[in-house]
Amino acid sequence: MSSGDTSIERIGEFLRRMGALTNEQVEHVLAVQRESPERKFGQVAVELGYIREELIDRFLSSHRAG
Repeated sequence: MSSGDTSIERIGEFLRRMGALTNEQVEHVLAVQRESPERKFGQVAVELGYIREELIDRFLSSHRAG
């Protein structure tokens, strides 16, 4: 993962831009992820009840198509 690569949108940014997550929710998911780095952002967000899995599928589909 290159810190200089800004061409790939992260899922948290995508969900925040869509209005699906607030800044606070993104930060909470990231905090949980820091304690369990093996867990994916989308997995944590779904488990916390912030989003539904369909949004993760939408993100993945839009980024695979490009």
